Amino acid sequence: MSTITVKDGTEIYYKDWGTGQPIVFHHGWPLSGDDWDNQMMFFLQQGYRVIAHDRRGHGRSAQASQGHDMNTYAADIAELATVLDLKNAIHIGHSTGGGEAIRYAANQGKGRVAKVVLISAVTPIMLQSAGNPDGVPMSVFDEIREGTGFNRAQYFKDFTIPFYGYNRQGAKISVGIQKNWWRQGMMGGVKAHYEGIKAFSETDFTEDLKRVDIPVLVLHGEDDQIVPFSISGAKTIKLLKNGKLISYPGFPHGMPATQAATINMDLLSFIKS
Repeated sequence: MSTITVKDGTEIYYKDWGTGQPIVFHHGWPLSGDDWDNQMMFFLQQGYRVIAHDRRGHGRSAQASQGHDMNTYAADIAELATVLDLKNAIHIGHSTGGGEAIRYAANQGKGRVAKVVLISAVTPIMLQSAGNPDGVPMSVFDEIREGTGFNRAQYFKDFTIPFYGYNRQGAKISVGIQKNWWRQGMMGGVKAHYEGIKAFSETDFTEDLKRVDIPVLVLHGEDDQIVPFSISGAKTIKLLKNGKLISYPGFPHGMPATQAATINMDLLSFIKS
């Protein structure tokens, strides 16, 4: 397997295929780089170099006991980018990976990152507070913690239903997509998944979004039941200096899998623009 060992001794697994301009994919919670299979194959065939890592504690990366916070996630990406000598790279992040991508681009990626794409991203901040009154209540994240920490196998199976919008009338359910989500989730470490909930729900990306001046594409499904569009994509675009928003009526949180053909073409148009 291809791995790097970062400063605190944690091994990070990655895939690096092809040549050409690099595209780096940042996966969502609690998945792995495998969640990008469709996009990796599509862009590989378009002549790009495609890279996807497994976040620490996820997938095939080491189940580290520490560092399950957004600053460390971004620092791990910075080390990977240095080792792989990634320049003029496109960074594409889904959900938690969107937060990771924009934090890296804003703080360590200057001179290396050409563009960023945020798909169903957790930016600018999910948690409800006095300053973010329409956010998601802490009780929701506590329920995710309880299910993840102490009933993970069944909870992850059930989580796929709202994740892909399979509870909507007329939804075409793919058991394979559901099982692949579960497979990826169960490969990771429960401690990393449990602590990662705080990272994706309580991290404030407002200043990161304001700081980035490179082109940023925001893609979000209007029927996202996991990261609601009204508190995320709709707010994110207002904070960017050089942003473009595409919202999709009826699309779910996991739209890179369920609506891959549409998402891939919109990504390609943005990358080529």
